[in-house]
Amino acid sequence: MARNGKMFKLFTTLILAPLATSFVVQPRQNTYISARNFDVIPDTEVPEVPTINGWTADDNAFCYGLPGSLLPFRNFDPLGFAQKGISLSDVKRYREAEVQHGRVAMLATVGYLVGEAASPAVWSGSISGPANDQLAQLPLPFLTFLGLGIGAAELVRARIGWVEPTSFDALFKLRERYYPGDVGFDPLGLKPKDAAGFAKRQTKELQNGRLAMLGVAGMCAQELVNHKTIFETINYYALVYSGSDPLQNAEMIQDAGIL
Repeated sequence: MARNGKMFKLFTTLILAPLATSFVVQPRQNTYISARNFDVIPDTEVPEVPTINGWTADDNAFCYGLPGSLLPFRNFDPLGFAQKGISLSDVKRYREAEVQHGRVAMLATVGYLVGEAASPAVWSGSISGPANDQLAQLPLPFLTFLGLGIGAAELVRARIGWVEPTSFDALFKLRERYYPGDVGFDPLGLKPKDAAGFAKRQTKELQNGRLAMLGVAGMCAQELVNHKTIFETINYYALVYSGSDPLQNAEMIQDAGIL
């Protein structure tokens, strides 16, 4: 009887063993099915976002975490250029435009003041007056050289930072590993080596560039209105608000040729 019981247990084990293995949880492998030939292909990992100058794009941060946000107007974006849904490529292109326009505006701000003060001496009096009018007074060879220099600088910047426009999708697209505005031009070695220092220096440049864009726009508009140099306008308002006799101020203004 005992022998029959052992045989029954052995027989039951042999029958149920294959069924038991079917309930074992197998390790899961990430796969996807090719739409072309329905082959099962292992899932590939999503490429990591490159870290450039200590900055790594963060989808959850304002402007993808780019420097430039400063109190008291932190995350200031009234027109929605960096709102949720704007692609990283577009935000980098907007920042590239902001940095470059800020740099041009800082040069223009200095150029307005220095140009109006020094042009009569540099050009022996042949070029003078408001900066708005001085460009038309420059000799043609100098203008040609100036235009070629600007064109060469823009060509170098485009080759460094922008994807070759070989297709419609590649138009207006920055390179993946290009940091907006960093063309490698640093003759004085001012670029910090650490991430925190670079972000701080970048914020300073952006803030000065933003102020310069507002300032140079104001100077250009002022000269279009009264056709006087910046210093002539400053002298005029200094006399107007000096608190002295208005008639005497009018005579001084007239004698100085401000009006």
